Amino acid sequence: MKVLVVDDETLARDRLVSMLQDLDDDYQVVGEAANGLQAIEQVLALQPEVLLLDIHMPGMNGLEVATHLAKHESAPAIIFTTAYDEHALAAFEAQAIAYLLKPIQSEQLATSLKKAQQLRHGQLKEIQTRDESKRSHISVKLRGDLQLIPVASVQYFRADQKYIEMRHSAGISLIEESLKTLEEEFSDSFIRVHRNALIAISAVTGIERDSLGRSYVLLTGCEERLDVSRRHVSAIRQLLKSKG
Repeated sequence: MKVLVVDDETLARDRLVSMLQDLDDDYQVVGEAANGLQAIEQVLALQPEVLLLDIHMPGMNGLEVATHLAKHESAPAIIFTTAYDEHALAAFEAQAIAYLLKPIQSEQLATSLKKAQQLRHGQLKEIQTRDESKRSHISVKLRGDLQLIPVASVQYFRADQKYIEMRHSAGISLIEESLKTLEEEFSDSFIRVHRNALIAISAVTGIERDSLGRSYVLLTGCEERLDVSRRHVSAIRQLLKSKG
């Protein structure tokens, strides 16, 4: 069984690798990763069956990694490893196979890996976590692959039938998420301008009105002007005023 070890501490990774090598020839360590982004890249490249995943890592933590991987067809079974126990509930809501507290014992690891062997393909489907931090990236499926778009590069989210059109610095992507959910998650960095659109607060540069009295918001790095409904005009003007 192919295993990927993810932890930002080298000693912790080395210890897990050593334990896996001592357990059984059935377990093959196919790679290691020191952070969340590396973990996702390694999963897509190496297709491990099991992920030993630390939760507390700089940047993208383990729970967010699990959230992104759950949207991929070949998502591995996840065994969380951590020195803290406050994320246990979120971990099991993420359909983790196990939640191991450091220092991890060989017997605990062996038991968790046996459970992972019994996991049916595709069991890891949807993740809902209670982690307090919002996502730093949005996952996008493109021709079967998973791409990560930094939220900081997103200019707007706009509802388009059953999809959300997400415009970012690298282009436009379609995601299957709720505009309301996105608004709640990123309320500190995005503002609603229309019933079907959210824009990045940092990208707002101005507001215009045409001869028919319709208002449009202007965004930096974006030639397209987005409609602003009457009820949201004052909020945009206040935002621009606060920017000076």
